[in-house]
Amino acid sequence: MRFVIIGAGRVGLRTAEVLRDGDHEVTIVEVDPTKAAKARERGLRVVEGDGSREEVLVEAGIEDADALGALSGDPNVNFAACMIGNHVGCRTLLRIDDDYREEIYREYADQVDEIIYPERLGAIAAKNALLGGNVRAIVDVEASLQVLELTVTPESPMLGYSIEELELPGGSELLAFGKAGGSMGIPLPDDSFEVGDRVAVLADFDVLQEVRQLVVGDATAGTVAG
Repeated sequence: MRFVIIGAGRVGLRTAEVLRDGDHEVTIVEVDPTKAAKARERGLRVVEGDGSREEVLVEAGIEDADALGALSGDPNVNFAACMIGNHVGCRTLLRIDDDYREEIYREYADQVDEIIYPERLGAIAAKNALLGGNVRAIVDVEASLQVLELTVTPESPMLGYSIEELELPGGSELLAFGKAGGSMGIPLPDDSFEVGDRVAVLADFDVLQEVRQLVVGDATAGTVAG
């Protein structure tokens, strides 16, 4: 696949390297010559210029790209780049940084495919490390929604039951299922719950505890905080 990344800062550069290492074609757009040089030193293709300008994005290959990641530290540049990406029909990812900017740009969320908030993701990772246990917050989707990864324990009420028999509370949805030691994928109706299996669930904060109790079991381990 082909990707255009706006910004060769910490987030953009690392994302580009991960995509490149996955055998994807990646071009970084960076206005800062020093950051552009650093990206080239790491073997990445770079177009120097303002990522909010259409001619720069065309030079970077936006018209043939599968997706654009607007990951610079400037939300205005990121949003403009996403609008150009949206115009040519590629998938768009918008990075925002602080609560003030989040509120401003949330009204435009329907004009981009995804919004990423690196600082919030970092906070979630810290929360996971502190909580430990069998519940892991993956991402806060919005103010009242969170995606959780839960691990089935011997105390799980669902032990031995199938996906088809799982009845999650309202305000929650099963996204993925994986056997112990394996990768996660689309849940199949006849998949059965065994110790060590994992599920990814989208849940409203109001039912997090109920979902956790249903899949994990022991209500005293790894309390989820919003």
